[in-house]
Amino acid sequence: MLPFTLPPPLGCSVPPKWDGKNFVIGDKCAPVLEYSENFAGWSDDLTALHEEAARDNHPIDLASRNDAVRQVEKFGRTVGSVIMEIGCSSGFLIRDLVKIFPEAVVLGADVVKEPLYQLAKSLPSVPLIRFDLLKCPLPDQSIDVLIMLNVLEHIENDGMALNKVFKLLKPGGVLIIEVPSGPSLYDAYDEELHHFRRYSAVELRQKLIKSGFHICRESHLGFLLYPAFAVVKLLNKTLLQNKNKAVVRNQVRKTSNSNIMLWALEFETKYLNRLRLPFGIRVLMSAQRPV
Repeated sequence: MLPFTLPPPLGCSVPPKWDGKNFVIGDKCAPVLEYSENFAGWSDDLTALHEEAARDNHPIDLASRNDAVRQVEKFGRTVGSVIMEIGCSSGFLIRDLVKIFPEAVVLGADVVKEPLYQLAKSLPSVPLIRFDLLKCPLPDQSIDVLIMLNVLEHIENDGMALNKVFKLLKPGGVLIIEVPSGPSLYDAYDEELHHFRRYSAVELRQKLIKSGFHICRESHLGFLLYPAFAVVKLLNKTLLQNKNKAVVRNQVRKTSNSNIMLWALEFETKYLNRLRLPFGIRVLMSAQRPV
């Protein structure tokens, strides 16, 4: 049972019920509850492209997921709480959350379709919901901890998206968010991944505050790697005039097995994670809805 009631999907009059493995809607069962779609910022093909190149063990993605887990432990009420990841895709973080927080209710949500159905096969006990955040069907004040890793940059109206997230959280609930940093570094890689923008920490902070959030934590991921990363991005802007679908695949593959990247991120995680790092590859923030 879910601790809140979901509205009926389009074309149905009966509210869905979760039986522990499927959503039951009248006399039908579905492993994924579908409400709406929006392919302006992402697609199933992009999911396949990125995960073919990065798999589940790219150094920066591992560091990102580990950081998110630490933030849930630090700011979240994990016993009996409702933890949702928006943008769960193939569920790498969802698997960690289920394992580490067995007493929480863990949900996954995304706008993609095929990855959710594949995830439902491997994690049948996790409720998975497909919807466009701008048309969020979930009831207000239903989530304790909401995680969005590299999602907001895929949403054109990010201010509206943050307003929706604020309404979703219970009073005292926490948003754990990560976005790509460096607005001036937007390049062919970002364009191929359907990023509408990259962020500065100042911009993300201001947008969160405007939506009503209190900032609990602010930092960056990839602090030690940022100088080299910035050089690559600036070269991309100069050299990659003809955009092509090989940019993401080529650059992700080059860094997936990088021992230098792995060492730098492990060092950062071990020795620098309590500091407010002033720059990096990604902006990290935790923000709370006031009680």
